Amino acid sequence: MKISKTPLLLLCFLIISQLSFSQTEAPKYKDVVVENPEAEADMKVVSDYVKALVNNKMMEAEKLLSEKYMGYGPAVNDSISKQQTIATWKEAHKMRTNEKVGFVTQTFRVLQGELAGDWVSHWGTYSFTQNGKNIELPYQLTALVTDGKIVRSTIYFDNLAVIEALGYQITPPKQE
Repeated sequence: MKISKTPLLLLCFLIISQLSFSQTEAPKYKDVVVENPEAEADMKVVSDYVKALVNNKMMEAEKLLSEKYMGYGPAVNDSISKQQTIATWKEAHKMRTNEKVGFVTQTFRVLQGELAGDWVSHWGTYSFTQNGKNIELPYQLTALVTDGKIVRSTIYFDNLAVIEALGYQITPPKQE
């Protein structure tokens, strides 16, 4: 009986590659993400922070941010410090009225990697009036909470929709 080398080599390759892939398999969800044991307290920190910002209670908002706080978003390269965040909201309150926010939150703990820690996902709608126009801004904010303070956050919202709602127009560059 004659055995061809090609199928045998192919079978060996498949077995070896299967063993290699099983060793580099992604960790299971429950090995990386679990319930946050500080759920209620951490969700309160983020909820109180957002309400303080919207209601122009800047001292309360500032107390809920870590001294090392950094905020990111909505664009990929946007970042803002604690002091810049407070200053930005103070300026916004000079132009906006009828500010309201509605939201829901959830929380989880990441056990390993560069994102390890207790996170709060907070999503809702921020509404306000500016220049006589009523704006509704859906957003999603994810914040890392440590020792009762927000250390880091990332916010996502549609900046273009707000700009257009305020009456601005996007003009493409002239073709040469």
